Amino acid sequence: MLDVRERPEFVERALLVGIYRELHEEPEARSLLDELGELVTTLGIEVKGDFLSRVQKLNARHLVGSGKLEDIIVQAETLDADCIVFDNELSPAQQRNLEAATKLCVVDRQEIILDIFNRRAQTKEAQLQVSLARMEWSLPRLKRAWTHLGRQGGGGSGAARGEGEQQIEIDRRIVRKRIGQMRAELAEVRKHRATQRKTRARIPIPNAAIVGYTNAGKSSLLRRLTHADVLVADKLFATLDTTTRRVELPNGNPLLLTDTVGFVRNLPHRLVEAFKATLEEAVLSEFLIHVLDAGQPRAQEFYKTTMDVLKELGADQKRIITVFNKIDTVEDRGILPALKALDPESVFISVHTGEGLEDLQTKMQDMIADRVIQMELSIPHDRSDLIAVLHQHGHVLESKYEYETVELIASLPKRIENQFSPFAKTGNQ
Repeated sequence: MLDVRERPEFVERALLVGIYRELHEEPEARSLLDELGELVTTLGIEVKGDFLSRVQKLNARHLVGSGKLEDIIVQAETLDADCIVFDNELSPAQQRNLEAATKLCVVDRQEIILDIFNRRAQTKEAQLQVSLARMEWSLPRLKRAWTHLGRQGGGGSGAARGEGEQQIEIDRRIVRKRIGQMRAELAEVRKHRATQRKTRARIPIPNAAIVGYTNAGKSSLLRRLTHADVLVADKLFATLDTTTRRVELPNGNPLLLTDTVGFVRNLPHRLVEAFKATLEEAVLSEFLIHVLDAGQPRAQEFYKTTMDVLKELGADQKRIITVFNKIDTVEDRGILPALKALDPESVFISVHTGEGLEDLQTKMQDMIADRVIQMELSIPHDRSDLIAVLHQHGHVLESKYEYETVELIASLPKRIENQFSPFAKTGNQ
């Protein structure tokens, strides 16, 4: 991929900058800046300090006025920072002007998230989505790659374009062509995923998706419930790839459970669009498990963030189990009623200690209760294929081998009830 500007080989020390306009916005701006610090740290960059300031009017050239800009430069020099990271979204021109003024690498939240996504993507689809988002982001910034080239030709409207301008147009065509190719590739990958999903839909196992704010413990919950080898790490966006595993509920009923990419506040709209495919499981699942960190002081805001994104995806009307995780980290349990008020049916758990997991599994069973039926069956020995289906898609509660038949009590998805109706005993529920 084309670089959009010359950068130091390694960025090690960052100064964070957050700008807000109204007094009442200060707490939110502080919270967002703290979150930006977590994002930057995820990239292995040390946060040396931050600069949070109110401005009455945003400056079109540098976002901030000359006085504030001078303060930022002084603080960056004092902290020996080699990069300045703005929580506010910067236009290509503002980014270019700020780098010229500070003589440092300047990036914004959007670019930090793109870099994290680039490192975390594992599957072909996630990699294509990252590449597409990066290409779309880089297109208006290509000019900075050619500022070292001199212009050729005289002035005036009829003058020939300079060498740099010609190269910029060539590169823009290359990038636009590559964007088109990646969109086509992504469409093919999504088509393949849709085929896989149709195949899976023919397997009558209900499915649910785990959603929530990044680092809330979604992958840990999936691992605990399914005993699966799923990546669990205490970092934002530990993985961007959806992971689906089968879980056996306490009553024996099977459920397909999918972990999805986490959300952050102020996720750039381009990334929301680019990563919708990774959240398709949330849209298509029968119910959602919305996981929040109960020990997070801004858990109520994070709840709203996730619900807003689900609404944008058209998944907010689905049945949802709200789960407050990490209850073992909450020292003041007096905050729990306020969290409970967000959803009176919510469950408090600790994936680490196991507290509340039985309550969660009971609610999961209730969510698919209308999908499952219990039957008493008498199946001939020569229909071992049906018994195999029961073991694969349902749960055999009791079995007894008679001379000509196998007598069973089993719970099975209603979608395959008709296969077993000819072998049902009277009195089935």
